[in-house]
Amino acid sequence: MKFFAALALVPALAMTAAFAEDARPYEQGPVWDFSMIQTKGGHFDDYMKFVDTNWKAEQEAAKAKGWVLDYKVFSAADPRENEPDIILAVEYKNMAVFDVSLDESEALMKKVFGSLPESNKAAIDRESIRTLKGDVLTRELILK
Repeated sequence: MKFFAALALVPALAMTAAFAEDARPYEQGPVWDFSMIQTKGGHFDDYMKFVDTNWKAEQEAAKAKGWVLDYKVFSAADPRENEPDIILAVEYKNMAVFDVSLDESEALMKKVFGSLPESNKAAIDRESIRTLKGDVLTRELILK
């Protein structure tokens, strides 16, 4: 009888080992958005003034609402032609934060820029000092 009981445990032990082998070595982490910016000749400091004022204010307002966890500004050491010289990184808790209502996101823009037309004008004005070279939305994978 003990033999049959022990024999019955063999498949259970084999299944446990199989589940252990199939376990993911990572968990889903926060979402990062990287905006690659190439400043136009002689306008690096002009663009950084925008980053230090309006962009930073926008990130801080979003952080206060819990939409943004953190943000960072990176400078490329030696960008090649047509590569970004500034990378703006924003960390979000998850993808759900992108489902905020238009009313909420517009209210945030009004808070930072004063009005939606002013926000739109600021976006147009930035085109004279920088080029958006691309944007990459990524999910951080946290290794176990």
